[in-house]
Order: sequence, then C-alpha cells, then structure tokens
Amino acid sequence: MCILAAVRYFFCIAFDGSKYHGWQKQTNGLSVQEVIEQVLLQFTGEAIEVTGCGRTDTGVHASKFYFHADIQHALDGSVIHNLNCMLPRDIVLYNIIPVNGDTHARFDARERTYVYHIHFYKNPFKGTYSVYQFPAPDMAKMNEACKRLLTHTDFKCFSKSNTQVKHYECFITHASWKKINDGMEFEITANRFLRNMVRAIVGTMLDLGNGKISMKDFEDILQSGNRSRAGTSVPAKGLFLTRVVYPFIAEL
Repeated sequence: MCILAAVRYFFCIAFDGSKYHGWQKQTNGLSVQEVIEQVLLQFTGEAIEVTGCGRTDTGVHASKFYFHADIQHALDGSVIHNLNCMLPRDIVLYNIIPVNGDTHARFDARERTYVYHIHFYKNPFKGTYSVYQFPAPDMAKMNEACKRLLTHTDFKCFSKSNTQVKHYECFITHASWKKINDGMEFEITANRFLRNMVRAIVGTMLDLGNGKISMKDFEDILQSGNRSRAGTSVPAKGLFLTRVVYPFIAEL
C-alpha cells in the first residue's frame, strides 16, 4: 500500500448480527461498526471512522450492506482477502469501490430491501435466522394488507418511540408475502425505513393473519400514527437487509 491523499471508498459487506448491538457504535455493547473500525485501524494504521448505509437493530442480519470511509492508502480488490482474514467469521467483505469524495453511503442510497423469515414447523437449524410461527397465518389477508402499505406514506405507527427523526414519511415500492418450503417470507422495499419499522409491520400483519385484528383495524392503525395501537415487534433474528441500491453501483 502506498500513502496518498484520502480517497473515499465504498465497502460492500455482509454480517450475522446475532451477537452485535446493531450496526452503529454503542456505549453499552459491541457493534458491527466498532469491529470494522478496529480492523481498519490495525490494517492501515489510520483511525478511520466509517459511515453505514443505515442502522440495523440489535440482532438484525445483513446479506448486503454498504459503508463508506476516507482512507489515505490505496485499496483495491487484492486486499479483500487480507481484510477478511482479520475480520471475525460473522462479518465478510465482498467488494471495495473507489467513489467520488462527496458520495455518501446513507444519503445516496435510492432504496433498501428487507426480508423477514418465518417457519411453520419446529426446526433446530432455523432458530438463529428464522422465527417459528404456528399455526400458519392467512397469507392472502396479509398480502391484501401489503397493498395498503403501498398507498400510505406516514409510518409513525410503526416507528420506535422517542427517536430523533425529523419526519415519518417513507415511500414503499414493494411489499409481499410468499410461501417457501416449510414457511414464508416477507419482502419490503422502500427509499428509507424508520427504526423498528419492518419488525412492527410484520408483527401487526401476523395479528391480521392470525385473526387477532381485522383489515379495518389494520387500516385504522395506519391512519392513527400511534405505535401503541400496532402489533408487537417480531424478534430481530428473522430480519435481513438484502439489497441497497445506488445509481453509481451496478447490481450483481
């Protein structure tokens, strides 16, 4: 590596969030960001602050996640193997992309996709990455509720309380449930997500699919802006960030 003026790089990674307190650095627990910054310090000798494409809650996983960092060393694909050897087994680096100095991992992302995994039959090998649900809920009702999400923009009812967000507006472009093997998956795409939003949506839809609330109740919850009226947030372990779209990065 040769030293030069700081260059901004995008890093594409994946991580198993089981033992982490989310992406962002915390005072009360280990985060993915903290581990990555420690590895970059060890590798480059620079104290480097990284900026992620968003936050993930404690225990949430990511099969694709981007962060950016300004680094005074030339990096290319040849260092990926070395960095992966230094990272723990539950974090993997896929790619390093040099970008313009004003490019931002969070603010330049056009859309993000999350997937939530549920299984219907007890399975000792799925407990870390999927949530057991029995009996199977009414998927047709839940997909009908997905259509309501697409016509709505204010999602305060599904946001974690007492956050510092300036507004609760999100534009959802896709939301659907599909049957898979012995379970089901919920996939949702939007320009942005509020803290705890996907897990609260899933919990409320499960209430609908299990007959605890009606479609009218679901619509009223959407209009209410009241988190206490929505369902309980489902466990984080079933949730994956799977896709982040940028106009300047080709999707694989």
